[in-house]
Amino acid sequence: MNKILIVDDDPDISKLLKKFLEKNQYETFCVDRGDAAIKHIKKHKVDLVLCDYRLPDTAGTDLLKEIKAYNREIEVIMITGYSDVRVAVNALKLGALDYVTKPLYPDEILLTINSAIKNNKRSSPVTVMDRFDQKYVIGESEQSKNVEKLIDLVAPTDMTVIIEGETGTGKEYVAKAIHSRSNRNGKPFVAIDCGAISNDLASSELFGHIKGSFTGAVSDKLGSFEMANGGSLFLDEIGNLSQENQVKLLRVLQERKIVKIGSVAEVPIDVRIIVATNEGLKNAVDDSKFRSDIYHRLNEFKIELTPLRGRKPDIRLYSYYFLNKANKSLNKEVEGFEEEAMNKLINYYWHGNIRELLNVVKRAVLLCSGKQIQTKDLPIEIVNGDKSENEMSDLPQNDGHNLRSASEIAERQMILKILKKVNFNKTKAAEELSINRKTLYNKLKAYNIEH
Repeated sequence: MNKILIVDDDPDISKLLKKFLEKNQYETFCVDRGDAAIKHIKKHKVDLVLCDYRLPDTAGTDLLKEIKAYNREIEVIMITGYSDVRVAVNALKLGALDYVTKPLYPDEILLTINSAIKNNKRSSPVTVMDRFDQKYVIGESEQSKNVEKLIDLVAPTDMTVIIEGETGTGKEYVAKAIHSRSNRNGKPFVAIDCGAISNDLASSELFGHIKGSFTGAVSDKLGSFEMANGGSLFLDEIGNLSQENQVKLLRVLQERKIVKIGSVAEVPIDVRIIVATNEGLKNAVDDSKFRSDIYHRLNEFKIELTPLRGRKPDIRLYSYYFLNKANKSLNKEVEGFEEEAMNKLINYYWHGNIRELLNVVKRAVLLCSGKQIQTKDLPIEIVNGDKSENEMSDLPQNDGHNLRSASEIAERQMILKILKKVNFNKTKAAEELSINRKTLYNKLKAYNIEH
């Protein structure tokens, strides 16, 4: 019986979830604090943690880091309010498998947990191509069509590719599409999330180790480079690698050989490298967070993915695609969206991009009592409109006599206009505005513009 730990300081929610999950054959335990959760995990086997973001003694994301540091095999699903959606997106970056939003619907949570236990349970952050059962959907926007052309152009080559884009824009699916259209199709496609592993374990995950090479190395382990030999290796969030591991990676890129931890033998490898980052690697180089020599090794070809809010023609297409998937998984027959509901989806900011849209549509299908999804089936934040859409919401109102206020409003409007023009590419926006990137980020923060 799979074991689930619920971490929530609301006893009513904990009791409800425990009773429901036990009826569905899960052994369930409840604690109300982060420190109690860590103590339980150290004493008992846990397959999955269902964790509220807001705890009395810590933030859910901090607890997530502790759990992953102790045992990265434990899957974590974060519980958030919709006002915390950006927190949820950050949790995904830190290694959470998924997130669910309040108000909680037990059937929805059960689907997420079943999927986690059945399909996504992993022994390491490495995943192989068999995990990808979702079709790569080509968007209708000009930006999506351009990405499709770039994939077709670079796929037949062995060039190293950098994919840049916010969390949830589909970087991993683009990497898979490149692999599937290349001469390496049929050979392994291995993905490793560099943001989900600690610096101490990164070398083992990348290059492997031999038995006894360090405490806990009870058997030989293949690294992701060996697993991908002959195929493609996708390094997601590569900017999170430590300087030490960047040096090791550079050596492999130069020599095409790896050395396992605890060994002196060199192992030849033939791997195509595809990397991804949610922040521009060139920016990380400028900030001395990423080595320039490895950046230039990797930067043979670059694909930039536009946030979903910057390619609105795709939202309708993806919404119907996710509607069909939700109908199958929930055994429902929802036919579509009322136009008002669709307009709400199209005009929302989508902090979590495609991943957030998928979750919203699945939830709406679950709640829908008729043939068409209505606005009442959507989260209140989407119905009411996100504050990021309101260009004046966080600025003082100009009464006609406040020159500073008027200047700030005009400056904020100009920044938003340029961001939309360049599809939210910060580097290009800074160039258009004739300011450096650091100044732009300071202004984004000051004006509460999502970045």
